[in-house]
Amino acid sequence: MDSALLDRLEVVEGDITTETTDAIVNAANESLLGGGGVDGAIHKAAGPDLLAACRAMGGCPTGEARVTGGFDLPARWVVHAVGPVYDETRADACDRELGAAYLNALRSAAEVGARSIAFPAISTGAYGYPADRAARVAVLAVAKGLENDGRITSVRFVCFNERAARLHQAAIDALRALTTA
Repeated sequence: MDSALLDRLEVVEGDITTETTDAIVNAANESLLGGGGVDGAIHKAAGPDLLAACRAMGGCPTGEARVTGGFDLPARWVVHAVGPVYDETRADACDRELGAAYLNALRSAAEVGARSIAFPAISTGAYGYPADRAARVAVLAVAKGLENDGRITSVRFVCFNERAARLHQAAIDALRALTTA
């Protein structure tokens, strides 16, 4: 992996609903009908048209992603990615499912024409994913996705708190160290 690829990754602490990237990612549940945390905040900020668009899609399996318009959000698109509920007894499978959610979100955004995308820390809230492990999976999956498809030129990890931001930055720094070693 080319370490310059990692220059396309950025970590910020903030509110994903205010991001002006082409697309933002919603940490959605399989129903796509809203929930708590990031999902609830995005649905609230986007307005009722988002719920109607999600209802029409009929759900989304874990590890996959679906795209809607951004409606009342600054972002043009919302990519609804469904991460796994963390289960320590199947941690490796959860990592694969979480990585797939990030990769499919990246691919889906590129397919609708997005060049920039903002991700939350998928599955780390109510789904119980350990934040450090999730950050490593997220950064590696996104880096691999960018390596295989150059359509997305800017990825921002928008973290709800300083600890999550630190963990994502540490994951980027660790991957950079591996690529330059």
